[in-house]
Amino acid sequence: MRKIMLVGRSECGKTTLRQALKGDTIRYHKTQYINHYDTVIDTPGEYAETGRLGRALALYSYEADVVALLINAEEPYSLFPPCVAAQSCRPVIGIVTQIDHPDANVEQAHRWLELSGCDPIFHVSAYTGEGIWQILEYLREDGDVLPWDQEKAEQPRKVLSTKRDHI
Repeated sequence: MRKIMLVGRSECGKTTLRQALKGDTIRYHKTQYINHYDTVIDTPGEYAETGRLGRALALYSYEADVVALLINAEEPYSLFPPCVAAQSCRPVIGIVTQIDHPDANVEQAHRWLELSGCDPIFHVSAYTGEGIWQILEYLREDGDVLPWDQEKAEQPRKVLSTKRDHI
């Protein structure tokens, strides 16, 4: 599989998406530093929110095959400026997360990612599994065997605890 780097603001669902892509049990975990997994680079939201730390994202993007910009479907604003994807020498995709949230505005988040230059854009819920299979198919290279079949990917994920439980 191609290696993907997840970029977005704090609490937009990067780590949860990583767990869902790997087929792991969903559990809340705050990412403190850039984590390299076999096919995923998980980044802290503070790196995208802070100019000086953002330079590290540019550096680490060279280790990825694909850069994914994530926006939570209930965001009141976009962290990414228009046409930011043009600055990357890697393909930049968009991922709208938490589409199952009651306050989700998926169309607005989708439009923000379009303005940022992302193509394609995926809509996902790590908890229900919706959209996970499409991302895995996009990342798959010839001869790759996916971690699980489509039927299993679309089943609700086992969740140990979520940030929403603690609010």
